[in-house]
Amino acid sequence: MRVLLVGGGGREHALALGLAGDPAVEALVAAPGNPGIAAVAQLREVTPTDPAAVAALAVEVAADLVVIGPEAPLVAGVADAVRGKGIAVFGPSAEAARLEGSKTFAKDVMTAAGVPTARAYTCEDAAAVARALDEFGAPYVVKDDGLAAGKGVVVTDDRAVAERHAAECGRVVIEEYLSGPEVSLFVVTDGEAAVPLLPAQDFKRVGDGDTGPNTGGMGAYAPLPWAPPNLVDDVMRDVVHPTLAELRRRGTPFAGLLYVGLAITPSGPHVIEFNARFGDPETQVVLALLETPLGGLLHAAATGTLGAHPALKWRDGAAVTVVVAADGYPAGPRTGDVITGADRAGIIHAGTRRDADGTLRSAGGRVLCGTATGPDLAAARDAAYALVRDVELAGAHHRTDIAAAAVDGRITIPG
Repeated sequence: MRVLLVGGGGREHALALGLAGDPAVEALVAAPGNPGIAAVAQLREVTPTDPAAVAALAVEVAADLVVIGPEAPLVAGVADAVRGKGIAVFGPSAEAARLEGSKTFAKDVMTAAGVPTARAYTCEDAAAVARALDEFGAPYVVKDDGLAAGKGVVVTDDRAVAERHAAECGRVVIEEYLSGPEVSLFVVTDGEAAVPLLPAQDFKRVGDGDTGPNTGGMGAYAPLPWAPPNLVDDVMRDVVHPTLAELRRRGTPFAGLLYVGLAITPSGPHVIEFNARFGDPETQVVLALLETPLGGLLHAAATGTLGAHPALKWRDGAAVTVVVAADGYPAGPRTGDVITGADRAGIIHAGTRRDADGTLRSAGGRVLCGTATGPDLAAARDAAYALVRDVELAGAHHRTDIAAAAVDGRITIPG
């Protein structure tokens, strides 16, 4: 099987490692890729959000499967263009990808499907924003209605901050705050059959103790030792299958990766958000524990044969990833700094580039992450931080508390 992987971030590096490790994948091409991906794939230049260009590249490299990593190409219709060439693609249509591209659309689908989620209003002017903030009270949750690379959500007790974010976004969804620990559940689906992966937890705020602004994610771990034993079954029954059925009813079946972001509230799991692709950095830890060959799994979802795919197999133990971010991230990350100590197993590249002379430099806000496995969560955590400590990047920062509460048994389910 020849695979074309679209994207160039940390998620795509993790996907590339998984695909390259599948014996059925005889050739892997990544576009545009990154220096880490270059170690396991041939890199090609392409604009990921250009449907015609990606489809043409898929034809040129004779791809049997195209895997689309980021959300923007999906919303732009890249999967539709590739399917139009008769090539199997892992990723939903532009219409189905509206689950992530529009918070309002996602809420409409959830309401129609009876999915447990927060009450919410879509607001487009200051008066509507004020009414919604009045009704729900603090903490205020204000979400950019469109794509914002994981940084479009503000959760704050400061009403002025909430109002300012709403004004900057223009069209927002304001919703009631959901209390309880958060969970990310990835579900591989062909539109009918649906296969859950291991639940993970990520850390969205930039600072220790969940302080500071939201980011694209500063670290993650899996599995979740504190999660209720029936969590995945309940979410599949109450969230995933009703959502997929509603999208089929609308004539826009969702095939690809349905990312379910959850809050485990006192009244059970409630959906915070849907995404239409693998999450970053949760992908790094989930795929590190997946023993089942990745290429075959994604190909089954892309070809409507997921129902016949063997049950997934998982490695024992746990995985932790810690993100190393550039100076100034997330507000205004500095780029171009030299990186050393990053060319080792377990280092996932996200925002890096390589000079002609081989020098590795920072090229984004989240620069790389250290991902490690271990026999238990504590061992995996120690190993991930050991990787990060050996990376040198001027001004870089990382959280020091990734998975700490889970290791110490400090996460409890409200009820």
